[in-house]
Amino acid sequence: MDSERISDFIRQYGSEREDILQRLRKKAEAEGVPIIREETEAFIRTITLLMKPRDILELGTAVGYSSIMLALTDESHESRIDTVEDWEPRIPLAEANIREAGLAERINLIHGDALEVMRDMKKTYDLVFIDAAKGQYPDYLKEAMRLTRTGSVIIADNILQDGEIMESKFIVERRDRTIHKRIREFLEMVSKDERLETSILPVGDGITFSVRCR
Repeated sequence: MDSERISDFIRQYGSEREDILQRLRKKAEAEGVPIIREETEAFIRTITLLMKPRDILELGTAVGYSSIMLALTDESHESRIDTVEDWEPRIPLAEANIREAGLAERINLIHGDALEVMRDMKKTYDLVFIDAAKGQYPDYLKEAMRLTRTGSVIIADNILQDGEIMESKFIVERRDRTIHKRIREFLEMVSKDERLETSILPVGDGITFSVRCR
């Protein structure tokens, strides 16, 4: 069964987005800015409503789409989001979008390398959303385990890499082999860590959904 046909079918039943998210998605897609896919967004919205996380860490802000989505999903307006971005040209755009959404007091945009920022953090998070440099996923996971507790959730996006992750590394283009290796290493880690209960889901470009059980 064609996966793109499935995705198109699922998108027909997506819920109505807030106006600002509609505008941001349209602009990001027109400009080729990577943001979470619609199916992934719907899944994370559902999980957020179920969990009601108070403290959220996002790795990879881009233009602020997913952090704004997470904040708007929380109808209690009590959640706080730390989001990390290191690509300088996107930071002013993300800041402007967060201000436009009226969420500057709830979304803390941190400038810097995600792994370096994580290593300096002392907080404990209810939800960690990993969507930054794919070659760093195993290192992000190690730090995410330090920054979470029993009952916390860790979600990582783009783990299927448009299907490339299922192929032999010798079929993948040479320039992509490091990412291929590191994501496979991440999948091995996240699925075998006894502190986690993990599902690998073919949602969007593939996600891992992990609950800390100890």
